[in-house]
Amino acid sequence: MANIKSAKKRINVIEKKTLRNKMIRSKVKTVIKKVEAAIAAGDKVAAQQALVVATSEINKAASKGIYHKNNAARKVSRLAVAVADNYITLTQGFGYIKRLHIFEPIIVI
Repeated sequence: MANIKSAKKRINVIEKKTLRNKMIRSKVKTVIKKVEAAIAAGDKVAAQQALVVATSEINKAASKGIYHKNNAARKVSRLAVAVADNYITLTQGFGYIKRLHIFEPIIVI
C-alpha cells in the first residue's frame, strides 16, 4: 500500500476508471450478443436495429479510449457484414463472426 498522498489518490482514481471501463466493455459485449442473437434467429429487421445500437455503443467506447479505433472499426465491420450477408456462421467460444465463401464447382464438358 502506498504511503504518499498522491499515490493513494492515483490508486483510487485508477479503481474508478477500471470500473467505468469494465461497465462500458460489458455494455458493448451485451449489444454485440443482441445482434448475434437476432442474426441466429433469422430476424433481419431486429438485427439491423440492434446493429445501429451496437455501432453507436462501440463508437462511444472508442471515443472514450476504451477500445482502439481500429479495434472498434473491426467490430462494427464484422457485425455489419454478418447482418448484410446470409452466409455467416458464429464460431463457438470466441464470438467471432466468420464469413463462409461458397464456390460452385466449374464443370467442363
